[in-house]
Amino acid sequence: MQRVEDKLFFILFYFKCYPTFDVAGVLFDLHRSRAHRWMLRLQPLIETVLGKKMVLPERKLESIEEFIARFPYAQEVMIDGTERPIQRPKDEEKQKSHYSGKKKRHTRKHLVMTDQAKRVLVLSKAREGKVHDKRQLNEEKLVDFVPDEVPIHVDLGFQGLQKEFVNIRIPDKKPRGKQLTEEQKQSNREKSSDRVKCEHTISGIKRYKVATAVYRNHIRDLDDRFMLTAAGLWNFYLMAA
Repeated sequence: MQRVEDKLFFILFYFKCYPTFDVAGVLFDLHRSRAHRWMLRLQPLIETVLGKKMVLPERKLESIEEFIARFPYAQEVMIDGTERPIQRPKDEEKQKSHYSGKKKRHTRKHLVMTDQAKRVLVLSKAREGKVHDKRQLNEEKLVDFVPDEVPIHVDLGFQGLQKEFVNIRIPDKKPRGKQLTEEQKQSNREKSSDRVKCEHTISGIKRYKVATAVYRNHIRDLDDRFMLTAAGLWNFYLMAA
């Protein structure tokens, strides 16, 4: 592959379809080892370009001032977790730490913060599948640096957050042995219609199979870079639409 267009098509095809290097080699007339080398060279380049286009999400927030400066258009935000399957680790301790009770398999997970336009604002670094969403949120301190006037929509997986921050919008939980009132049910439906934007965003990221298929590569944290680049590509798509 000599032309820039060919290299761009190769890396975008890799992200979209996540082929094995044997298949990529056949399709692009390369030896599998050369296909592997091209992927390792091109992934950082496309990530850099997306960064220059200001479409890569932040990895962490450090202050309210940073949030306002970086996301002046954010009128509301939604936060949710997403997991991607990995191969079963050989180490017994890693098997335990990466096993997700929710997905019933070994995973790595991210927290995704989006806005009303379905843009990915913040993508946390990948963590072990066993880590609870609320614990990860607390450790990442994503909510701490969102201004109080910006509503934050979350699901019941973040139960208790509403006691810590004033701008949390979370569904009403059904009391044990009782039913929700009609007003609470209607309120939950309205909150769900707001929160679904985050689910649509995650679905947009996972248009790229590299972010949703079982992670096959053996390079440490490359899956995290894949997810970041896929989120950047989704934001770029929204910007160009």
